[in-house]
Amino acid sequence: MDAGTTLLGSLLACAGVLGAALVAYLGKRGENALTGYSSLTERLQTERDRLERLVAERDSRIDELTTRHAADQTEIARLRLDVHRLGGTQ
Repeated sequence: MDAGTTLLGSLLACAGVLGAALVAYLGKRGENALTGYSSLTERLQTERDRLERLVAERDSRIDELTTRHAADQTEIARLRLDVHRLGGTQ
């Protein structure tokens, strides 16, 4: 082999190593981006679940207060009728 062939072979080997290093770097970047995306998705799902629980608790409390309000209104109406029946003024 002459020096030119050896030099060309060395340059091709160097280019192959650099190409492999670039592919590995870009692959790792993609893997890191995917891991970050998965982590973000997991955090968003956890937050969504927490908010859904809060909304369910709030809705339950609203239902309870609505029932109590209706009972209070019924009691007020009954008391007004009693006052009127007994000759009082409202």
